[in-house]
Amino acid sequence: MIGPAPNTSTSPGDEELHLGYLWVIAFVAALGGLLFGYDWVVIGGAKPFYEAYFHLSTGSQIGWANSCALIGCFLGSLCAGVTSERLGRKKALIISALIFGVSSVLTGWSYSFSSFIAWRIAGGVAIGLASSISPMYIAEISPAAWRGRLVSLNQLAIVCGILLAQIANWCIADKIQSNLSATALAASWNAQHGWRWMFTAVALPALLLLLCAPFIPESPRWLAAHQRVDSAAKVLRRIGGEQYSCREIETIQNAFAASSASRDWRELFSSPVRKLLLLGIALAVLQQGSGINILFNYAEEVYRSAGYGLNDILFNIVITGTINLVFTLVAMMMVDRFGRRRLMIFGCIAIAVSHLAASAAYRMHLHGFWVLALTLCAIACYALSLAPVTWVLISEIFPNRVRASAVSIVVAFLWVASFVLTYTFPMLDHVLGTSGVFLIYAAICLAGALLVIFAVPETQGRSLEQIEADA
Repeated sequence: MIGPAPNTSTSPGDEELHLGYLWVIAFVAALGGLLFGYDWVVIGGAKPFYEAYFHLSTGSQIGWANSCALIGCFLGSLCAGVTSERLGRKKALIISALIFGVSSVLTGWSYSFSSFIAWRIAGGVAIGLASSISPMYIAEISPAAWRGRLVSLNQLAIVCGILLAQIANWCIADKIQSNLSATALAASWNAQHGWRWMFTAVALPALLLLLCAPFIPESPRWLAAHQRVDSAAKVLRRIGGEQYSCREIETIQNAFAASSASRDWRELFSSPVRKLLLLGIALAVLQQGSGINILFNYAEEVYRSAGYGLNDILFNIVITGTINLVFTLVAMMMVDRFGRRRLMIFGCIAIAVSHLAASAAYRMHLHGFWVLALTLCAIACYALSLAPVTWVLISEIFPNRVRASAVSIVVAFLWVASFVLTYTFPMLDHVLGTSGVFLIYAAICLAGALLVIFAVPETQGRSLEQIEADA
């Protein structure tokens, strides 16, 4: 295991937390988020080049190539529960890194469209695994007072992966000559080789996760659930010392003793777990239904409607990634100070207001700066709230005994919602116009604010076992 850093800090429980060690193992786990972010967004920049290489001409071919990874995301998130429960969180992370590395290289160096699709779906499986396991693992190794910041580290890693992909795509796309014919584009270096390196680049962080993951500890709560209490106590001692370890082990064991001995899928649909499962699904759907990912997945269409040219669009996309990163850093400093509920309520209302203003701007034909400013405002509010806090809540509201399966199902619904959002935008945009689409997303955000006000408990500063006891 990675040894604890000499710098320590005192927690509210008076034990000495080895914060250096804690941040290192959380950072390693969050590499799964970085892989998720890069692999999810990189296809946007590669799109015109692999389409030219494979001579994709029909809407069905182009749509299938762009969205097929979502099938893998759904399957991977469903498999995450069983995999992480049987093998452990650590081994499941290693498996996801291995799939990321192999699928990225083989996607990049596919010479047939069917092979490209198959490896994109495999990459989606890795995304589904990582999006479930990384935040869950971090939540299970984190002391209550630090859990929000540490789980938000996973969202920060996702954002960094997105920004890295956007910068890489921008740099490569900047080399394209304008007004190339289809034949010339297909024969260009970008169409023959450039898009391949876009995908292949994700193998580097995948290799880093593969090298580092064997040295991080297994989740102490998974160890305790599998009757390896001594091993769990050892992990907790390395995190917070003897006093912290004894108290946490006692709390974890009491939580298991007070709960049902059953740990199968049927328990997910018993009260009160069913209520928490529905709440988790609603939060996942809200995060996607807020419409922010449209500003990433369809940025070209949104900004073109606002009157921007191609070069400005590509630069604006990098700006959106930068704003996303900056405000995710701010969210990490706020989530354990202001609480989950306040940030979620603020985010839903602020995003709704931004969407309403953007809708009005499109309706009044206020192009250029106004649309860019309003979309950046919405992204900033999203990065402060729904983006990181949804993952924090999903990772902490479920009882220890069913957390892996419950998170797996919730994240599967998140990917279903993502597919619906991505698939419906072009049709809604055609029927209602961009102004009308933003009105729909604003309404969803306002409904989400009511959901949080009336249904979401505050989990700030409480251990996972305390949250379970009050559920």
